[in-house]
Amino acid sequence: MSEKIPATVITGFLGAGKTSLIRNLIENSDGRKIALIINEFGDLGVDGEILKGCGNENCTEDDIVELANGCICCTVADDFLPTIQKLLDRDIRPDHIIVETSGLALPKPLVRAFGWPEVRTQVTVDGVVTVIDGPAYRDGLFAANPAAVQAQREADENLDHDSPLEELFDDQLNCADLIIFNKADLLDETSISAATATLKGRVRSSVKMLLSSHGKVDARVLLGLGAAAEDDLAARPSVHDDADDHEHDDFESFVLDIGEITSPEALVSKLEAAISAHNILRVKGFIAVAGKDMRMVLQGVGNRLQHYFDRDWEDGETRVSKLVIIGEHDMDQAAVTRLITT
Repeated sequence: MSEKIPATVITGFLGAGKTSLIRNLIENSDGRKIALIINEFGDLGVDGEILKGCGNENCTEDDIVELANGCICCTVADDFLPTIQKLLDRDIRPDHIIVETSGLALPKPLVRAFGWPEVRTQVTVDGVVTVIDGPAYRDGLFAANPAAVQAQREADENLDHDSPLEELFDDQLNCADLIIFNKADLLDETSISAATATLKGRVRSSVKMLLSSHGKVDARVLLGLGAAAEDDLAARPSVHDDADDHEHDDFESFVLDIGEITSPEALVSKLEAAISAHNILRVKGFIAVAGKDMRMVLQGVGNRLQHYFDRDWEDGETRVSKLVIIGEHDMDQAAVTRLITT
């Protein structure tokens, strides 16, 4: 029997930099033929579109499979396993499979799926890589403050103290073989030292941690971890281990069509106002700018927004401006829409 195909699961919260990491990996794959399975939360496949623009012969558009508008950890049997099987049935199999999970996905159910009989004889989980947004972690955006929660509890017994973001973050840390502390270029040495010290106290001693900027990590470090994570599930505890199901009722998303814009700066200002006023976790999408032949990509996590032009609009392609807005379940979509479009 031929050797098992290694698969790397890349997880991390919304906007941590998973897509940037994968794009860099594709462009520096040392000749490996890579297949990508991209899972997104929301109807607009932004990450897949960005990766398809790489133009790398070792990862063509045919090698990129998108599973949109659903959490891959909840649709393992219906979506993920058939996708893996299609990759295995190809005449020319990939040398490595990369799975980018949604920022709201639990990695452990996905790793467990690689233990299914029809998969485990042919594929092994080389490693689980968790990408962390360094500035967000420093600011406590995805790490609850126990002291603050206790103070709130003492002040108001009726407050809901559940932290779905914290639970997701813990699960992503607990399942990791390698942690990429991304966007380190946005932090000073003191902040990096303090943040990484607390992270090391939250993970298994065997978990390695690397600093990165713009997701630039050597493929020789990311691939070849040899973790066989599907055989090591007991060492990867999850707060959802005893749950019958995993739901995403705490989060919601919608796609906003804003039409062609004249000023990226004006759009960013409107988005900043909406993010500040509402429970918006993540913004991403493609924008048509009047007078520009190139498509603009807009990405935002928390109150940090960035935009850049990635490629020309193709002949016959409709110039559209669509944004995916992801937030907590009580997000006022109508109010968010008014702030952004008026």
